[in-house]
Amino acid sequence: MYFAALLARTEDGWVASDTELDDVESLSDLADLARDASVNEDTVLAFIEQEDTWFGIVRVDGEDDPRVFVSDAASAARSSYGAMLTDELLGKDEEDDELESLDLDGTEDGEPESEEEPSEDSETVPSGPLGDSDLLADLGMSAKELCALSSEALTEIADTLGASEILEAVR
Repeated sequence: MYFAALLARTEDGWVASDTELDDVESLSDLADLARDASVNEDTVLAFIEQEDTWFGIVRVDGEDDPRVFVSDAASAARSSYGAMLTDELLGKDEEDDELESLDLDGTEDGEPESEEEPSEDSETVPSGPLGDSDLLADLGMSAKELCALSSEALTEIADTLGASEILEAVR
């Protein structure tokens, strides 16, 4: 079960909105969703959490590229929305995945298959935090504090931002 919300900064503080990720298939889609929630192209934070297993934050500032942080990349990579974030952070390209899925290893010509090698995914996705751990530093939460969060992380982040009541209203 996922929880997703957007926190948009305004002149008067933060405005929270519950959001559905059904139509989000890429980081670009999520950034567009955040920009739509923006007031005067100010900062928007997209929070995604999966049952206290991992959380991710995508920060969008106007038309700048989104900044992404994931609390536990290995856990996130095993879920659809988490994989979307970790793939982006690790520089995986969807076109590369499509080519890999074709399995063009020479066996299509009747050559015997070699022993299976370990999946690249298991070796390339680190356990632990991944991404821009400084994305909340100017908002009052250091990289060290962000990386130390575990359960109730989004509540603690909202507390730091002064938006805990607003976030709880959409939970």
